Amino acid sequence: MSVRYETDVVAWANEQARLIRAGRFDLLDLEHIAEEIEDVGKSEQRELANRMAVLLAHLLKWQFQPERRGSSWEITIREQRKAILRRLKNTPSLKASLNDNDWWADAWGDARTAASNETGLGADAFPENCPWASDELLDQDWFPKP
Repeated sequence: MSVRYETDVVAWANEQARLIRAGRFDLLDLEHIAEEIEDVGKSEQRELANRMAVLLAHLLKWQFQPERRGSSWEITIREQRKAILRRLKNTPSLKASLNDNDWWADAWGDARTAASNETGLGADAFPENCPWASDELLDQDWFPKP
């Protein structure tokens, strides 16, 4: 290997791709390739969690500040739902996250923090745990009531 992973990951990745295409498997940096493949999965999980947190934060704002509802909140809610559903369709293994209590706790915590920062309400103004079912959250026609 002429390019070190630690020195320039982009040049390293290009070199690894060239080696694979050339059939030079004996020269591959297998440990770092494995790490990068695992990171792809983690990136997909982070993307889903980030989108869910944005959706949840907007639903919290929708419920707790009905006087400030506007089309931009509704558009964001609908866009996040579409993006989440698309991600779940394209990567079915991510559906397991919807049954993972730790994943939900992280997404809900991020949503509460964002909603608190954006509304000026304290985080304690919002439920400690998500009160909504995942099928409600992903239903394009569902919105929480105040």
